Amino acid sequence: MNTYFPGRWIGGATLVLGPVVLCAGFLLRHLSSVIALSPQQHAWAERQPFAAYGQLLAYTSAPALLTLSYAVFALGAVLLFPAFVTVAQRVGGGLAFWGATLLVAGLFSRLYFAGADQTAFQLTEVIGLDRATDAIMTEYVDISYGPWRVPVWASVGQYAGSLLLAVAAWRTGLFGTARAVMLLLAGGTWMGVLKGASISDVLVTGLLCVALVPLGVRMLRERLPAPTGRSKVVSW
Repeated sequence: MNTYFPGRWIGGATLVLGPVVLCAGFLLRHLSSVIALSPQQHAWAERQPFAAYGQLLAYTSAPALLTLSYAVFALGAVLLFPAFVTVAQRVGGGLAFWGATLLVAGLFSRLYFAGADQTAFQLTEVIGLDRATDAIMTEYVDISYGPWRVPVWASVGQYAGSLLLAVAAWRTGLFGTARAVMLLLAGGTWMGVLKGASISDVLVTGLLCVALVPLGVRMLRERLPAPTGRSKVVSW
């Protein structure tokens, strides 16, 4: 096995931990809103045009829980950076490298969004929920898109990158059709500022765990098979 970044141990460990932590982040973001909001508050939040209203309200009700959920989610994005690079290096070729590059760009966007989330939450503590909500929602588009629209354009990389990397992994036989589809589906999860999470987000990210964790375990145990060529249409 080559010694390119991130190497066997970092690559294997992040293939295991990255998707699991991100899935836990999705689950915590979903549960935190359910726990923090009363049925009446939840119904009110559902009627709003953006999830940000409910997320800010939930933070004022349970700041520690919301902070935990957003922190775990951000950590998952960080851990997936070397994980995707590892998959691309294992697959090899321009298609895989482009896919991983675009996916990493999408992860960078998630960190920008995480910073915007944290700023919004802290603003509620300084000027209160109502004033903070008014200020954030007035400037929501500019906050979400970022300076020169760089973060929002980078976020597109998640969708395109997951497709390219999934196809590349399938063509080399590293992933069968099922695992390639799991990677592709995980690339369709939402991006943005103050977004809520649903059970479907948790389930789709759980599929990413199924696709990547076994690969990480095999890497750590030095039992990775060599690419065998294009997988069958019906394959694992």
